Amino acid sequence: MPTRRSCLKSLAGGAAAVSFGLPEIARAAETQPNTAAKLSMPGPYRGRVVAVESPEVIAQGAYKEAPVQKMMRRGMTELTGTDGWVDAWRRFFEPGDVVGIKLNPVGKPNVMSDGTVVREIIAGLEAAGVKRKDIIAYDRYRAQFFDAGFDKWLPDGVRTAYATEDYDNIQQAIEGYDPDVYLDLPLTLPGYSVENATARRSHAARFISREVNKVVNLPVLKDHQSAGVTLALKNMSHGFVNNVARSHGTRSLNACNFFIPAVVQMPVIRDKVILHILDGVKGCYHGGPGARPQFVWEHRTLYFATDPVAMDRIGWEVIDAKRVEVGMPKLVDDKPDRFSTFVHRQPEHVEIAGALGLGEWDRKKIDMRSVRV
Repeated sequence: MPTRRSCLKSLAGGAAAVSFGLPEIARAAETQPNTAAKLSMPGPYRGRVVAVESPEVIAQGAYKEAPVQKMMRRGMTELTGTDGWVDAWRRFFEPGDVVGIKLNPVGKPNVMSDGTVVREIIAGLEAAGVKRKDIIAYDRYRAQFFDAGFDKWLPDGVRTAYATEDYDNIQQAIEGYDPDVYLDLPLTLPGYSVENATARRSHAARFISREVNKVVNLPVLKDHQSAGVTLALKNMSHGFVNNVARSHGTRSLNACNFFIPAVVQMPVIRDKVILHILDGVKGCYHGGPGARPQFVWEHRTLYFATDPVAMDRIGWEVIDAKRVEVGMPKLVDDKPDRFSTFVHRQPEHVEIAGALGLGEWDRKKIDMRSVRV
């Protein structure tokens, strides 16, 4: 298992082009249309994170439409520095774009993408001139998408997409994925040879490589047994490619620290996912990625950024603060228990992503803007 120091050196330095197969990634990505490169991570607002809190946004576990609308409008204008909601969305989107929205159903029913937030995102895209037929709601697994009920609250005309039917323990099937766009990483599930190209490659979903030119990332606020946190970065790394189980093959074979940044830096992801809206109205501070009720709390906050590293650093702080509040150790000091079984969590994937240039890790350089509405 590589050390954290060697991971940083390999990821940030020229050795990455050999050890991670980046020439293959670059050649494959060049064949795909890329109209969003100027908005590539960390985007136009590097280091800026806007947190909008509303005490009225949730009642009896249900999101309230009017407060969500107010939070969305304030968050987008504060992020972009524009005077109005429409101008804020036009900073990123324009007529002719085909835009995906990456949802998250994993913590259903307690902590997952909520229809009130998604409908406001769709309203913003339409305000910028994106046609409803050119908006696609996506999650990697079709079965989980429908089990979460996402299809029931999408406006008429919005399309849906998935990469594969459902979760499985191997995840190396290519159907639904692009054979020409992949990350070649010398990491496999136990029992597989690194000489096996299928076992060491993660292919991008056709959704992101061929169907859309821009993506809005909608993560939720959760801790994660192996990755430490599952926020903006992990919603991409484990949502847009196959063969992700190898990132945490056993409770002690945990490679999330370098797997997550390596996937997100793929040009087809880095250039297309241009806006991140973190749903922190509810959060999960232990036992993730599922959201057990005893570890769920109402945080009542939405976060906005083009920089996923800065966003995840702030989200990590929020989860740690809640853990300390309830008498639990911070993530890096946590020990395995019956709810969180991995030997060592790896939230350091956020810092390594910063070393790759995906965003701002240095807390002193993060422009954190907190608003209460």
